[in-house]
Parts: sequence; C-alpha cells; structure tokens
Amino acid sequence: MPLASAAEPMHAIAMYGEPALEPGFPHLPYVNPEAPKGGTIRLAETGTFDSLNPWILMGNPVWPLFTQPGIVAEPLMMRSLDEPFTLYGLLAETVETDDERSWVEFTLRPEARFSDGSPVTIEDVMWSYETLGTKGHPRYTVIWSKVEKMEQTGPRSVRFTFNTPDRELVMLMGMRPILKKAQWEGRDFGQSSLMAPIGSGPYIIDKVDPGRAITLRRNPDYWARDLPVTRGMNNFDTIRYDYFGDASAMFEAFKAGEIDVWRELVAARWEKNFDFPAMRDGRIVKSEITHGRPSGIIGLVMNTRNPLFADWRVRQAMIEAFNYRFINMTLSGGKDPRITSYFSNSELAMEPGPASGREAELLAPFANDLPPGTIGGYALPEGGERAIDRKGIRAALELLAEAGWTVQDGELRDAQGRPFSFEILLNQSGSAMRTAAETRQIVDIFVQSLRNLGIHPRVTQLDAAQYVERTNNYQFDMTWYERGLSLSPGNEQRLYWGRDGVTTTGSKNWMGMDSPAAEAMIAEMGQARSREDYLAAVRALDRVLTAGRYVIPVSYSRISRLAHRADLDYPEKTPLYGDWPGFMPETWWQEVK
Repeated sequence: MPLASAAEPMHAIAMYGEPALEPGFPHLPYVNPEAPKGGTIRLAETGTFDSLNPWILMGNPVWPLFTQPGIVAEPLMMRSLDEPFTLYGLLAETVETDDERSWVEFTLRPEARFSDGSPVTIEDVMWSYETLGTKGHPRYTVIWSKVEKMEQTGPRSVRFTFNTPDRELVMLMGMRPILKKAQWEGRDFGQSSLMAPIGSGPYIIDKVDPGRAITLRRNPDYWARDLPVTRGMNNFDTIRYDYFGDASAMFEAFKAGEIDVWRELVAARWEKNFDFPAMRDGRIVKSEITHGRPSGIIGLVMNTRNPLFADWRVRQAMIEAFNYRFINMTLSGGKDPRITSYFSNSELAMEPGPASGREAELLAPFANDLPPGTIGGYALPEGGERAIDRKGIRAALELLAEAGWTVQDGELRDAQGRPFSFEILLNQSGSAMRTAAETRQIVDIFVQSLRNLGIHPRVTQLDAAQYVERTNNYQFDMTWYERGLSLSPGNEQRLYWGRDGVTTTGSKNWMGMDSPAAEAMIAEMGQARSREDYLAAVRALDRVLTAGRYVIPVSYSRISRLAHRADLDYPEKTPLYGDWPGFMPETWWQEVK
C-alpha cells in the first residue's frame, strides 16, 4: 500500500513517492559509519553577531545556529541530503498522515533528551511550535497561520490539522527546532539574546566571545548518538567559528593556519591564489565536491517598491547595461557559467523557448499581466568582450526611452526633467558568495557602464549590522542579493517572492514583487500530487521570476571548491546536495595519526 494512503505510523516521509531508505537502515548513505570521533575543526565567517537566538527577526544571529539546523536544537525529523525532499525521524520516532495530507501526527522517541539530561516532552514540542509560530521569524509564522489545530493525542504524540490544502505542510511541520520550555519562562522570546539555548542536539555552546567567536563542544552524552540517522556524523569534539571583518582577512587567516577550511567561490582564484607555504608542503589540500542542486540567484536586485524600478523595461535596461561577459572575464577568467534562471543546473529549471504542455496551461490565465518572454521564452543578453558593450547600451537606451527616460544634457531624465537617480547599497563585510572587494569591483564596472546612459548612481557601503537593518526593512534601491534554492522548493518560496513580503519586514522578497502568477505557481507546487505536475509548476515559477527581470544575475559554480587541513576528511560518496548545510562539518572527521 502506498505511503500516502497507509495512514499508519512510518519511520520517514517523502514529498513524492516513498523514502529511499527502508525501516532498519544502518546509516545514511553519504556518511562514514566508522568515522573516528575527536579533534577540532576551526571554521570562519565574515561579519559579526549579537544574538544566539536565530529563530526571530530581531538581532544578527550567530551563523552556525542559523544555517545548521539540529546542531544545537534538533527538529522532530531531519532531511536526507541524498534525496530531493525526504525526512527521517530524529526526535520523532514515527510520523503519520492521511491521503490528503490534511493533518500530520508525530510520536516522540522515549529516549529523547535535552543536553542537560531532562527529557524532551510533548509540552516542549507544543510550546516550541506555538512560540515560533506567534513570536518567531516570518519563516515560522507564515506556516503557523495554516495550522487549524494542534492537539496532544497521546503521552508522546502531537497532531497538527491544517486549514489550507497544501501537501508540503506535513513536511515543514517536522522541521521546526524544539526548545526547552522551562528555559524561556519569564523571558521574552522575541528579543535577541546571548543566552545559550538548551537543545537536544549533538553540540553544546561552550564559549562565546560576542561578535568575534563561538565554540561548540560535542556532548558525550548525546541521546541520539547511536541512531541510524546520526551514525557517522558529528565527529569533532570541538567546532570553533571565528568572525572576520571581511573575506580578505579571513583568507589571510586561513593561509596562516588559524582556520582549517576555505570555500573558494571563484574558479580563477582556485587556480591562482593557492601558492602559499601550507599548500606547498602538504598541510593544506584541495577538494572539489560535486552537487546536483540549483544555482539559485546571485547578483544585483532591483527594489520595485521604488517607482524607478517598477517598470520592467527599466529593469531590462539595467540588465542590458550590465556587461556580463566583460565582467566575468575580468573577475574570474570566464571559468564559471552564468545563472540563466533561478533553478539553473537542475531539472527544475525552465527550458529555452516557449512554455508548453502543463507549464503553458498554468501560465495562460496570467498571460496579459506577465512581462514579455515569460511564456514565449526569455534569455539574458550575452554582453561584449570590451568594457563598453555598444549593443547593450543601445538596447538599454531604447527601453529607457519607451519608459519615458531620455538623455538631456548628458544626464538621463524624465519628461519633467527629474534625473534617473538611485543608490546601490553594499555590505562592507561582503557576502556568503562574494568578498566585499569583488562585489565592489562588479559594481564599479557597472557604474562606469551606466554613465554611458547618463546615469550616475550613488554607491554606499555599510557595516554588517547597518546593512542587515536596511535590507530587512527594504531601505535600498539596488543591492547585492544571494538566494540559495533547493531541489524541493515549496512554501519557503512565499517568503522569498510572496506578496506579503512587499510590506512585511524580514522576508527575502527584496525585489518587492507582487505577482499573482508567482503566488499561483507556489500554490500549485504545494498541491501537486505527481512529480510531473510539480515540475511543471516549478518551471512555470522559474519563468515568472526570470522574465520578471528583478535581478541582474552573475555566475555560479557547478562544484564546491574546498581547501582544507590535510588531516580533515569526508566520505567518498558525497550527497546529491553536495556541500550543503548538514555536510560540513557534520559528516567530516579528523584522521587519527
């Protein structure tokens, strides 16, 4: 009998079909179950932090708690990095749902314990869900609004009944962190804090140097150390994260042996920048990790809340003026491919040319309101080999003229004589994918190109805290934007592109898009009962996003490039997602000499 219709407790659940691993599996396929325990790994991030509460909008949370779910506070179920969207029981012993997925029920493992030795209870689970849903970050509150009822159904079980038809909700409800209710009594959960949270995960927060460093210590009494889903994982005794002002300082620290792993994001630097003593004498080695995940979107985003960028013709003009070919050759030697859509590098990506079949059917009701190319096919301009791409400049000027902007006395103005003026906002600490120097170099070349259109934008660099404050409140015209996307896009897409994000602070809808077509495609993704219908909905969404011309995309890498200490190792089989949260440091270990 198929899983969806079984309506009986199961060890795992998949978005479509059945989990790859049957009950009683020995370990996840991408781990080394014999990995030795012990040692230390020193990692690094740029910027700073002022909060150990990553589950709310307020504050600048410490990075590992934000990006590595389960390392301190575990969810009921955990993802497999080798399957697009399958969850296996962690705190939850079993999961159960009906054929329509209108409800989901979880049963806790009786042995589940917090790091202080106290049991994880249904009371802790229900408090965590309600607190996150009412006081947490929008990524939690949006989903909570779709819960009709939460009820305890047994000594160790809880059921969530939904008020919205959305088949992904049963998955999302298994992925919320479970916190200890007693720790938060008398405290305001909505306020940022440096109080170390008590969770049930394999690591405990050991030392905190606010804004500068955090050290995690492996819990020797970790309750789940012998479960199949954790076997071979969480091998280091100590994980330390140091924070640096920018990526250049961080790289120098890596070369000096102060940190152990460096992710190189630019192919040209991978070939040229690793000739230093530790590399030459073998203390540092290079590893290339393949992956099958989408490119996501990386580039300069235009804020359509500003009327200046509300017109698609203006946004296309900015794309035409951005000479990608010259910029890519200048910065990376042209080694990495360009992002051609939000789901490039995967089967989820829109295909070249017109939409067809189910994809075209889904978009047809919105045809009159969609920008040109959404249904008929859209492709980015190639750019030229010289700094000034005259073809792109001509195309941009024509589009701007159609939108009511013409060059008057060397400056682009509208019919009332008002100049085309905007600000490009940058983070002086850089980003996850680019150093501050690289983003500034990209922007400087772009600004030079814009001057040929009579446009003279202001470029403002802010420290990380100010930058987060302004982007959370959408106080920018154009800024650097990075949004990683998974192989199982779903409800989180509303947080990225949904209309609520036009006014609700803290969403990832930095472009301010309000697209009924995008909303409909996301809803269709959640209700799809077959892989084929799901793919059609995602590809249709990809068309809406890409042809919406909200972001000027740059390049991405089909591999992850990691330089690391020679005695650090990882399993031979890497997961489908490759170097993704849950892979490093979770599956790595230190070789015993």
